[in-house]
Amino acid sequence: MKTVKVNVVTPDGPVYEADVEMVSAKAQNGELGILPGHIPMVAPLQVGAVRFKNGSNTDLVAVSGGFLEVRPDQVTILAQAAETPARIDVERAKSAKMRAEQRLQAKQDNVDFKRAELALKRAINRLNVTENRY
Repeated sequence: MKTVKVNVVTPDGPVYEADVEMVSAKAQNGELGILPGHIPMVAPLQVGAVRFKNGSNTDLVAVSGGFLEVRPDQVTILAQAAETPARIDVERAKSAKMRAEQRLQAKQDNVDFKRAELALKRAINRLNVTENRY
């Protein structure tokens, strides 16, 4: 079967590189499925898991937004933060989730609710990737 080369890159360096049969990601406008030979495009990504399918195996990478660039023979994901399940500190993610939930439940004027909601989404995404819930 045909494959497409995939690179997931952050400011700290590469996170994932492989040849895969299919890429699935959550873009701002909906779910994208990319196969080899896909038309060129650029799309902003939401916080979520990017799935890389190769045969019966599926690899997951948690991304906190960013951009997806597609060319017929290559997919590049530029993200501010991205982690494979093996790199996610589960206890840290659980703590971040708990802190974000507490901030959202607080009835204080100095709480930045948008920031707390985003932190909660990132923490839940990281936990879901480690538990393979996608």
